[in-house]
Amino acid sequence: MFPHQVQVYVFFPPSLHAFIPLLIPSLTVKQQYSSTKSKKKGRTEMALSNNVIGAINFVAMLLSIPIIGAGIWLAMEPDNSCVKLLQWPLIILGILVLVVALAGFVGAFWRIPALLIFYLVAMLILIVLLASLVVFVFLVTDKGSGHPAPSRAYSEYHLDDFSGFLRRRVRSPFKWDGIRGCLSSTNMCAELNQSYRMAQDFFNARITPLQQSGCCKPPTGCGYTFVNPTYWISPINNAADMDCLQWNNEQTQLCYNCDSCKAGLLANLKSEWRKADVILLITLIALICVYVVGCCAFRNAKTEDLFRKYKQGYT
Repeated sequence: MFPHQVQVYVFFPPSLHAFIPLLIPSLTVKQQYSSTKSKKKGRTEMALSNNVIGAINFVAMLLSIPIIGAGIWLAMEPDNSCVKLLQWPLIILGILVLVVALAGFVGAFWRIPALLIFYLVAMLILIVLLASLVVFVFLVTDKGSGHPAPSRAYSEYHLDDFSGFLRRRVRSPFKWDGIRGCLSSTNMCAELNQSYRMAQDFFNARITPLQQSGCCKPPTGCGYTFVNPTYWISPINNAADMDCLQWNNEQTQLCYNCDSCKAGLLANLKSEWRKADVILLITLIALICVYVVGCCAFRNAKTEDLFRKYKQGYT
């Protein structure tokens, strides 16, 4: 009937602007619909970011397992259990990572900003501590290579070759008395007698530095004659080294007072600490990646929340 649409413009005086929603209800409905849609979209985006943060914190919880496991493994080794240097810091650090990651996990899924902020700050501190520990272990185990013994398959170690930090752990008579008593209570030397009956078999054996360097036998340079791995006949002149005078065939004494025994202990520690340090380094890299992703997700969640509030105020 009407070939063309007719647009009608209605001008309201300023005094009636407050009554426009009452006069044209469809305008209010449209505004409310737009506002509701914006709120739902903002909540969905923020929930997605929180889910990402929660998943990241769950991964961080899993990454605490290698740290705790490395500490438990060191605690189960006879030499580390006697020295008690690295295992407890690792176990405590791993537990702290687990607790902080759990706090972030709870804060993400229950949307508790205070817990998320605590997670970001505390995890950064723990990452710095873990990185410091990785560097420290690498530095104190950088020295201490073995010296090949003549006509032997194993090497021997000298105490002065190791770092000052490790040497101080065993040079104090008070500290070494406790370590020596702990070592002598193990069966590491007695088991050599069961495994090697002949001299040549013992000389060709691949035994641990703690056994081969001088705790269970006299140093090679002393010239003792083999009877069995823990019983040796003294040469006529054994004054070449103080460790030669320290050797005693008494099974509770052997060479536990020798510097070569202390060097063998440090060589064992170095080997085991290096293995633990590799695990810590891999865990550290993974934790840093997880932390960076968590920071990005938290920043996106805050940005989306602010943008949503701004749009609501604008509309």
